[in-house]
Amino acid sequence: MNEGRHNAIMEDRSRLMLTGVNDVESFDEHSIILFTQLGELTVRGQGLHISEMSLESGEVSVDGEISALIYGDKDRVKKLSMFGKLFR
Repeated sequence: MNEGRHNAIMEDRSRLMLTGVNDVESFDEHSIILFTQLGELTVRGQGLHISEMSLESGEVSVDGEISALIYGDKDRVKKLSMFGKLFR
């Protein structure tokens, strides 16, 4: 089992605050795919925007119309990629 912590706090389905984020795999206005300390997470919706991101502290804030949070395989925890290192 992977050790680590991850929290997701959503306000009015329009703002999502995440902790324990290791990397952002991809993002556009409809989908954000990221890796947390506890596995893959996909955020789906409309007009999605990463408003704040600090991969050093593992915090990410998303604004937009959030319609789904989809957790993937817990064993698929990704370490910092080159993309993630750019935002440290």
